[in-house]
Amino acid sequence: MSGLSKDDVETYRRQGYFAPVDAFSLTEADQMRRRLEAFEATLPERPIDRMNRRKLHVRLPWIHDLVANPKILDAIENLIGSDILVYTSTVFVKEPGSAAITAWHQDGTCFGLSPSEHVSAWLALSDASELAGCMRFIPGSHKRGLLRHEFASDGNYLNYVGQYLPETFSNDQAQSAPLRAGQFSLHDTAAIHASEPNASCDRRIGLGISYIPAYVAHTGSRRMSATLVRGTDRFGHFDLEPDPRIISVDHAQASHELAYSRYRECWDEQMRQSMLKTQLN
Repeated sequence: MSGLSKDDVETYRRQGYFAPVDAFSLTEADQMRRRLEAFEATLPERPIDRMNRRKLHVRLPWIHDLVANPKILDAIENLIGSDILVYTSTVFVKEPGSAAITAWHQDGTCFGLSPSEHVSAWLALSDASELAGCMRFIPGSHKRGLLRHEFASDGNYLNYVGQYLPETFSNDQAQSAPLRAGQFSLHDTAAIHASEPNASCDRRIGLGISYIPAYVAHTGSRRMSATLVRGTDRFGHFDLEPDPRIISVDHAQASHELAYSRYRECWDEQMRQSMLKTQLN
């Protein structure tokens, strides 16, 4: 197993994130990008709709290969142990010249996971430079725990429901985490992060993968599904999603629709609870 060094893990624990980690060559990353763009070309909606941005590892065999790739899983195992589930995955695209941003936020706001132990791997399929709007982090912010968020109906927010932290952060507080195509970053579910518009001449394309240890449970009213990618599931907190590499295309598509609908119901329920807390405060 390769994974992270002891110093890398210590840096992650201290900062709440670590980057970059090498995974794939430029040629391999370009092949993945072409596969994703070929999938986009089959879809009727532009930009790509929410369902076809999320949980694609349940539908597309090559994305299942990505989320289960040992180069990524070795690093994840160093952080959360050897029994690993993928809770969700999301394709993030910023078109060249786009004004879209990701507001300052924490991933764990609407996941409803307990304990809140969750690591996001963000894999760049094209260069995510500072000019292209790479992620920026507030080092050490994960130690503050999950904070109260607010919600905005801003069409330029890549955040799912426009969730953002009302607190402001200066450029001096933030650190950028640029990635070349084929590299990935890692961040804690409570790490405060954001990204700026894409001022480059190319699309900024990434795959965000949410990994949790198998002992983590979901707190919502609906039973959720997840994908086992390493080790064993001795807890049974989630329905295990089928592997699209060994089932029919139609079965994989139906499984994806079901997995996404459950995920969406969970997110909406957690969002409503978070909004209610915000109003009461």
